[in-house]
Amino acid sequence: MRILGLIPARGGSKGVPRKNIKLLGKKPLIEYTIDAAKESKFLTDILVSTDDEEIAIAAELSGYKPPFLRPQELAEDTSTSLEVVQHAVAFFESQNIFFDAVCLLQPTNPFREMGCIDKAIEKFIAADADCLVSVLAIPHEYNPHWAFEETGNGLLKIATADETIIPRRQDLPKAFHRDGSIYITKTEVIKNGSLFGKSIAYIESNPQFHVNIDTMKDWELAEKLLTQIHL
Repeated sequence: MRILGLIPARGGSKGVPRKNIKLLGKKPLIEYTIDAAKESKFLTDILVSTDDEEIAIAAELSGYKPPFLRPQELAEDTSTSLEVVQHAVAFFESQNIFFDAVCLLQPTNPFREMGCIDKAIEKFIAADADCLVSVLAIPHEYNPHWAFEETGNGLLKIATADETIIPRRQDLPKAFHRDGSIYITKTEVIKNGSLFGKSIAYIESNPQFHVNIDTMKDWELAEKLLTQIHL
């Protein structure tokens, strides 16, 4: 299976200005994700998709010069990951280069346990799912079976539409949330307008490595984690 490793990195970050090339420890943020992708034995090619010259230079110094700068309309706050992935797929297909799937690796999740990308790809292939996402378990107090929605008349209903509340946490089904680290999607699903499709496989991430950098508080957490995991 031919799989493109796609690292999206726009220049106009707001919460942490210029975060993709900001030094985290001794190297730019984006380099952690490039290094993780380079370790994979299953990624056919790696693409850094950016609109920014400085980010493109940082990618080139890591060995992956972007073949294009992403159009500005795909680098706005309102631009979606799906649009960025579709643009990358269309670019390669215009060069007669085709991939069976795309593995989206966000640089805002810089820390990944060694081998996790290949484990995810192996599970994606074995499951023959439309996509695979990396996840973390949801603490029981936030389980959707214990969450409520307003009914509109001042009352509450269970968010899952259960008629009665599951009383014991031991009886709650395990629930997960996307951690943002890995998304793998079949190209045909992407071209049909979705990152997820109809069947979603998953791989659990190691919570010790988790940080999703959006604010300076997240950045400070990443600096603290870096001293603990020795990347």
